[in-house]
Amino acid sequence: MRELGSRLARTRLERNVSQEQLAREAGVAKTTVERVESGREVRLTSLVRILRALGQLDALDRLIPEPLPSPLERVRLGGRRRQRARHSPNKDQRQGNVWRWHDLGSGAEDDTVAQAGEEKAPRSARPVEEEGSGDTR
Repeated sequence: MRELGSRLARTRLERNVSQEQLAREAGVAKTTVERVESGREVRLTSLVRILRALGQLDALDRLIPEPLPSPLERVRLGGRRRQRARHSPNKDQRQGNVWRWHDLGSGAEDDTVAQAGEEKAPRSARPVEEEGSGDTR
């Protein structure tokens, strides 16, 4: 923030504008301009107003460019824009692996297992893992 503030101060000075004039143009308090230029926290809306008054609002577009969909995503969506993120289950959930509950720190052998949404089952009731499933526990 400090570097951003010093750049904004240099831009303001290059345009021969005082902090008071910039604050008036941006519609913020002079102390807000002082805070931005010193690298302290300010509201995003205040920063946007100051950037707009300095003619630097396009700097935000360069900072965060418009995300481009992958070619496969474009084909799948048929030119439409994506509206929400999709939750994809992790590998263990897709394969139906069980959860393991145990306390590694106490040394207790209270190792129990449960399928999602089921009661815990004692270790002896644990289903046998298939060979080659990658689980080495």
